[in-house]
Amino acid sequence: MSALPACPKCQSEYTYEDGGNYVCPECAHEWPTAAGDDTAATEDARVYRDSAGNVLQDGDTITVIKDLKLKGSGGVVKMGTKVKGIRLVDSDHDIDCKIDGFGQMSLKSEFVKKV
Repeated sequence: MSALPACPKCQSEYTYEDGGNYVCPECAHEWPTAAGDDTAATEDARVYRDSAGNVLQDGDTITVIKDLKLKGSGGVVKMGTKVKGIRLVDSDHDIDCKIDGFGQMSLKSEFVKKV
């Protein structure tokens, strides 16, 4: 019997092989059997999409698709406002940007459309 590797998450020795993956029965973690396979690294990479389903990237130009009320100041970012040079972040709001007349702001990707 060949020795299977321990689980990389919980270090359990009771792993088994299922198709092209190793599986841990204790924590349900799965990882590829092939050494040097980068699929696990790409699974963690988050894809940001706008309201139309287009993939967003850092530096893109977007347009706001609905009026957004601002908390605290009482202002409104109007529909059609163009924002250049966005930065994608992993938080509750997906986009950090600077809007003329308002300054630094965080937006959700569901309220924007890529230009």
